[in-house]
Parts: sequence; C-alpha cells; structure tokens
Amino acid sequence: MKLQYTFISLLIVIHINTASADNKATEARLDEVARIGRQVMPFNLEQTLHIFSKTKTGGVQQVISKDASNKHQINLTQDHLRKIAKDFKQGNFSDPEKIHGKDMPGLKALQRAKAGEILMQYRKLLNGAEIVYITDKADLVDAIHQWFDAQLNDHARHATMHHRMHNQKTKK
Repeated sequence: MKLQYTFISLLIVIHINTASADNKATEARLDEVARIGRQVMPFNLEQTLHIFSKTKTGGVQQVISKDASNKHQINLTQDHLRKIAKDFKQGNFSDPEKIHGKDMPGLKALQRAKAGEILMQYRKLLNGAEIVYITDKADLVDAIHQWFDAQLNDHARHATMHHRMHNQKTKK
C-alpha cells in the first residue's frame, strides 16, 4: 500500500513538472498582450520582432524591423528602447508591468535592484535597437532570465530566443 502511494505521488509530481514546462500562453493571453502592447509600444508588432538572448551575466533584448528598409519602424523601435532603457536604469519597469502584469516572473527582483547592480546599455542597430543587461549578482541574472522567459511566452507570436550573433552590427 505504501509503495502504491509513493508511486502515485511520484506520478503527480512528474505530471505537475511536465505541465509547468509546457505552460504556454493561451491564444486569449497572446491577444490580450498584443492589445495592451499596442498601447505601450509605438512600433507595429507585426512588422517587428523581439529577440531575447540570455547570457551568463544577464542578457540582450532586441527589437528589430522585419524589413530592414522600413525606417519608420526602425526609428520607433529605437526611440522606445532608448526610453525604456532610461526608465529601467531608474528602476521604472512600468511599461512591461502594464503589458505583462505585476506578477511577471523576475519583475519584482528587477524593481528591487539597487542603482548600479544591473548595467543597462542601449544600442542602436541598423535594423532596430537593443538593451544589454549585465550584472555580477546571480539572483539578478536569474531574474533577467525569468523576465525574458515571461516575455517570450507572452509575445510568442512576435518574439524569439536567439543567439547573440543575430544582430551584432551597431549603428554609430
């Protein structure tokens, strides 16, 4: 009898862990995030792509135009990422909070980070812009990675995880 309960408990744990790993945003959630995102982000989600690259010291968040000749979308992404990089440096994560909610994984830790604990570098790219996040604090690296995963989940139609080499050329 004890063995049977242990086996059933093990199956429940496996099921819960598998369900968590496959916890993808529903179509309704994707629609809601896109709707709210249009109110917060000035660029067109259908014409751009969010790229999240995790690194050992944080990560790189990019927004690029799918059409490298679309100067309007490129300018909009550059303006927006410049603004949010400035906001983030001041501990203001209100834009992602509006889109993803107050309980967004990693967000509270990022909001609590002290000035200077995360270096945030804004850079223009030829086809958009990026923010590089660098920290030597393991808990903040974990928070950045959780935050990236949450954005990938919520922006699934308009986002991808990618290797750092995707858009290395910066605009002077």
